[in-house]
Amino acid sequence: MTRTQYQLVVVANRLPVDVTVEEDGSPSWRRSPGGLVSALEPVMQAADGAWVGWSGSADVDVEPFDGDGMHLVPVTLTAQEVADYYEGFSNDTLWPLSHDVISPPEFHRHWWDAYRRVNRRFAEAAAEQAAQGATVWVHDYQLQLVPAILRELRPDLRIGYFHHIPFPPLEIFAQLPWRRQVVEGLLGADLVGFQRGGDAANFVRVVRRMTDLPTRGQFVTVGDRLVRAAAFPISIDSARFDALARSESVRARALEIRADLGDPKVLLLGVDRLDYTKGIRHRIKAYGELLAEHRLDVPDAALVQVASPSRENVEAYQQLREEVETLVGRINGEHGKIGSAAIYYLHHSYPPEEMAALYLAADVMLVTSLRDGMNLVAKEFVAACVDERGVLVLSEFTGAADELAGSILVNPHDIDGLKDAIERAARMEPREMRRRMRKLRRRVLDDDVTKWSQRFLTTLGSAHEPDAPHEPTGLRHAHQPAQSGPRDAVRRAAHDEHPDLGEDAGEDAGPYPAGEGTHDDVAALESGTRSV
Repeated sequence: MTRTQYQLVVVANRLPVDVTVEEDGSPSWRRSPGGLVSALEPVMQAADGAWVGWSGSADVDVEPFDGDGMHLVPVTLTAQEVADYYEGFSNDTLWPLSHDVISPPEFHRHWWDAYRRVNRRFAEAAAEQAAQGATVWVHDYQLQLVPAILRELRPDLRIGYFHHIPFPPLEIFAQLPWRRQVVEGLLGADLVGFQRGGDAANFVRVVRRMTDLPTRGQFVTVGDRLVRAAAFPISIDSARFDALARSESVRARALEIRADLGDPKVLLLGVDRLDYTKGIRHRIKAYGELLAEHRLDVPDAALVQVASPSRENVEAYQQLREEVETLVGRINGEHGKIGSAAIYYLHHSYPPEEMAALYLAADVMLVTSLRDGMNLVAKEFVAACVDERGVLVLSEFTGAADELAGSILVNPHDIDGLKDAIERAARMEPREMRRRMRKLRRRVLDDDVTKWSQRFLTTLGSAHEPDAPHEPTGLRHAHQPAQSGPRDAVRRAAHDEHPDLGEDAGEDAGPYPAGEGTHDDVAALESGTRSV
């Protein structure tokens, strides 16, 4: 029997469903919530595409099956591979390395061996599913070697890669013992996408320093191929959150939440995975000091902190939970009253309907990440503010800060500045609040996740046509003469897509010079790393 092959194949660490095996050996699945699923589901269904990913459970061997209009191809991981490839190299090496080494990364050779082995398994599964000349879209830091392996296995494919987290500056990336192999893995793609222009510039700078490949603007020449590195800021299914927040059930639940909390005058909200990159301790510390200084008081003010469980087998996350819960307990002990806590701490995950109700109930949303590729919670909050009531306090170290003009930008390391921003948000006049929120909502509702996926795939679709590249909306130079040919195409596309990258992608991109990051990089580097 001839095996069906697909024109579009998505490769991600996880499938869009959670898979379990029933007693009779048949697979059962439940749809996983998430922005990537929402972004790609309509594209996949229209293209009759295949999705390659891990089921989420160790040692579960399931044959490919169809679900939600997609062909799902589970990749089996053993318990040891979950420990070494996923919890180890992905989350205890690459994750901290990509987030300013806030927590020191660990470098273990057996973790790297598992990472290489699992990446090849993913690539082989994708190669088997892809039709001749198909498009394969690889996602995120767990699979950075897949593009090059795919290129080796199937040179006929059109390969895109999207990096959902920050790409570190050269000075930090250089710590990775296998840095060249990772760069070569990414250069197997035709298009390498990032959240911010600064991330793309960091990558091109790393390529220039660690290889002898020629670069110009966004482009790297690899043999007879042009590899493009550019920013494609991801978004959310904003129409869905807008509709949820307008539903009678969610609006009633929002009123119920406020009533259950004693109907405070100001309700502050934090929603995060319990992760050291999210700045949870910084915001709780700032809020506690505002209470101690009586700039805010209980019960007039309350903070709800949702901290969903994350990577609970990793030591750094266990320590973070202990520190956060100790801090919450101390502040509640010092400032809480009978029937009125200062902080309502919730270590749970919640469905979208409950999250929409929390967003709608809140007056101030606190996003204080120390480093974040994008931070979609900020966009979800804005989409849910259908009554244009609410203020977003947003870390300048998030990708969302580049887009969400109308928020109050903060440096979460500056506790005094963070306190001033929280107090300003809590006391903001309704007129200014509405003006800011209208501006935010226009951006979020217009640039939704569907537009993001279409833009990436359209740009990837032109990757094999260097004489006629995709021309996204951008700055046109009236004085430029008509140009043709690969070199002119490179020059034209580089200027039109991201004029801030200029001729040298390592210069003047993003809020900080490319490759330099923030002042926190220096302190982080001085903290050292643990190596075995």
